[in-house]
Amino acid sequence: MQAKETVFADLMQGRTQQFQVPLYQRTYSWSEKQLAQLWNDILEQAELLDSGVSASTHFLGSVVLAPSPQNEATFPRWLVVDGQQRLTTLSLALVAIRDHIAERKPDEAERIDEEYLINKRKHGDDYFRLLPTQADRSQFAAHLRSLPAEQTAGDRVASAYRFFRRKLVEAEDKASTQDILRIEQAITSRLTLVVVSAERGDNVHRIFESLNNTGLKLSQADLLRNYLFMRLPTRGERVYETYWLPLQASLTNDELEQLMWLQLVLDGDDRVRRQDLYAAQQKHFENGGAGAAWTEAEIEGYIKELHRRSAHLRKLIHPAEESHQAVRGHLRRLHDWQAVVTYPALMLLLDRRARGELDDDETARALSYVESFLVRRTVCRVPTNNLNRIFQAVPAQLPRNVPVADGLRQLFSADNRQWPGDDELREKIRSAPFYQYGRPNQRKLVLQRLEESYEHPEPVDFDAAQLTIEHVMPQSPGDEWMQMLKADAPEGESPEDLHSRLQHTLGNLTLTGVNAELSNHPFERKQGLLLGSHLEMNRRIAATERWGPAEILARADDLADRAIRLWPAPLRGVGRAERSRDWSLAHQVLAALPHGTWTSYGDLAAYVGSGAQAVGNHLAKTDGVVNAYRVLNADGKVADGFRWAGQDRGDVRAQLRTDGIRFTAMGSADAAQRLTSSDLALLVVGTEEEDEDAGVGEAAGEGTEQPGVETRAARFLRQLAADDKPTTVAAVRELIAGWERLGGWTGHGAGEAMTSAFLMLGSAGGPGRGIWPMVLYPGSGRGGTAEIVFQHLAKREPFTERALRAELMDRINELEGISLPQGKLELRPGFRLSVLEDEQNRELLVQTLGWFKDRWEERGGV
Repeated sequence: MQAKETVFADLMQGRTQQFQVPLYQRTYSWSEKQLAQLWNDILEQAELLDSGVSASTHFLGSVVLAPSPQNEATFPRWLVVDGQQRLTTLSLALVAIRDHIAERKPDEAERIDEEYLINKRKHGDDYFRLLPTQADRSQFAAHLRSLPAEQTAGDRVASAYRFFRRKLVEAEDKASTQDILRIEQAITSRLTLVVVSAERGDNVHRIFESLNNTGLKLSQADLLRNYLFMRLPTRGERVYETYWLPLQASLTNDELEQLMWLQLVLDGDDRVRRQDLYAAQQKHFENGGAGAAWTEAEIEGYIKELHRRSAHLRKLIHPAEESHQAVRGHLRRLHDWQAVVTYPALMLLLDRRARGELDDDETARALSYVESFLVRRTVCRVPTNNLNRIFQAVPAQLPRNVPVADGLRQLFSADNRQWPGDDELREKIRSAPFYQYGRPNQRKLVLQRLEESYEHPEPVDFDAAQLTIEHVMPQSPGDEWMQMLKADAPEGESPEDLHSRLQHTLGNLTLTGVNAELSNHPFERKQGLLLGSHLEMNRRIAATERWGPAEILARADDLADRAIRLWPAPLRGVGRAERSRDWSLAHQVLAALPHGTWTSYGDLAAYVGSGAQAVGNHLAKTDGVVNAYRVLNADGKVADGFRWAGQDRGDVRAQLRTDGIRFTAMGSADAAQRLTSSDLALLVVGTEEEDEDAGVGEAAGEGTEQPGVETRAARFLRQLAADDKPTTVAAVRELIAGWERLGGWTGHGAGEAMTSAFLMLGSAGGPGRGIWPMVLYPGSGRGGTAEIVFQHLAKREPFTERALRAELMDRINELEGISLPQGKLELRPGFRLSVLEDEQNRELLVQTLGWFKDRWEERGGV
């Protein structure tokens, strides 16, 4: 038996082979929750690749392989004894990437196929690099071959494929552009696997049992506690009794682990993940400020600080323990919102208050900004993707030169924080289907807070009241409601579409304890029940003579006024970026449409909070929207004058039939296959991580060479040689020598796991003092790369001129095997270092670097 650490690329690519999932294995079973966690890890690794930050790869788990009885010398076959769920998931992610880029980058799509997914010259089942168990095989094969397949509601293979298609659409949202091929690289080279390869005769099932041992595992808090007291040989007993026992008594084990993570975040580590707590904190203890391990006194100080801060965490978990009424109210609402993501910011505020840096009133004001930030984003349907990153960064990014509350508001108002202003809040309250976004408890809390704004002399005890959200105009309207809507519908909008557009908006929602009694009755019957309500908002609804579009919008405007007073707005002029996220929301839900379903323009409009005509115009003019042709008229017919937005794909009805859509004799799509706006809302669920823009990591100077200590330059070349052929390493050496003959110099990054090389101009000693056109990176499973840092150059003269950057790209594209797209002119596209093995390519690149140096010196570069 052999065990080694590897990555997906090394396992799957390079030769014709097959990994077979045995019949006795369970079928593919990953849920959306597991897929979402993996996707977050993938995006994090993709960001690390983009930023050049040196960091460890993500450990995905183990794969146990045994030789297949069908094994051949020329066609190795392996049985997947353990790890088939991981391999199937990664393969489906790559199939989704392949299909996502197929029209724009067919060569890259073909490369993904041949490197990871298929055995090109094999046939039948041998064609597949991974062969799932029989129950999953037909679905997996259909997706791999891009063929339609019969799908059932519970099909996890199809669900996983749709999940990744949807996430890839989100990743290309203009607000957070991700290089899709960088995501591919993260999947194939940044997710680490431990592969255990058994020989014939090894008991692979015993290996499986030992790897999946069901014993109770130690938590990270347990591990860290043991580590800490191992470092306290003389003080341990006193520290344990004085601080640790009370700490352990006041928090659960999970809460204690959370506190330890928050302590790291409060100390300025804005990137540490909770699952990496033990390793990160251990590294912190063993490498103190001066590089020395912490002393007993420092370890005691750490535990004492944990004990002090535990009181803050208890107030977040148990708001009733807070003595100040206004602070307690905000903490209670944030607790009820289930806003655990805000804990880094909340802990910081309570900690600063305890240190005397702000008083109770200022703490309450700061908390109001946190509450407003969450509520306004929810009402305006801003995805929750990047909330973890935003709040975890607060302790490190909070401005130091202004009062804490003002600094927090300033930070939340900054670019990429997406804190909606008053105009956007007002518009979304009128038009967005509030009932379909966010968690049920959050929707209820918004309505409760709006009710409290009426300041009734005898306020409702919401904790005791059993209130639910009621649609005043019901979700399933009877004839009287439909007659009213028909009379009120504007020209060009059907009563059904008008109902769909308004039913879930905030203006049509209220709280009541008699939801079942109100039901779908006409408004006249509802008035009496609402008039007897103790809630002021219900009495005001009952006071109207009728309940139609005009009344719903008028109430929405009143609620908007109240919301603006309740939840403070962001500051203006802090570099906020205007955004239009509703279309990206439409793109995401269309990408998630299951096989054999369609939706209407009205349904999609109601889901995104727009109008049917606006949706139709957008889809007609927007190329590349996945499944756009599956949006039909309300009667199930293709819109008159339909044309493909991009490449003509022929008869649209034939394509719809291929996608499993059935048609009646009258030419209408089967109404049973239609997804309503409520159905669409169920397709996109969960919390995602959205990566923010990452700056270019700057390499440090080389430092003083010490005998016996490997230099950064030597480490770069060693890492390069570990993954590339000697001819590639020699070519890189020649490129660097050519660059230095031109008068440039080479700086190297400080990363231990991956040391980069910056081709520098300007004062020696650090990239920040000059300019660099490209960075060389050793490979991590797929060969070294060179990145052309247009993103960096766009901020450095003279390359702030787009024409100069475009000329640099054109010159680099003259090299054989390189074709950088113009769309990457503001990013950091790259190419494999292996292309430099060609002597002519090296000469052309050195000439281009000479041209670069001349342009820089012409503008007075030093």
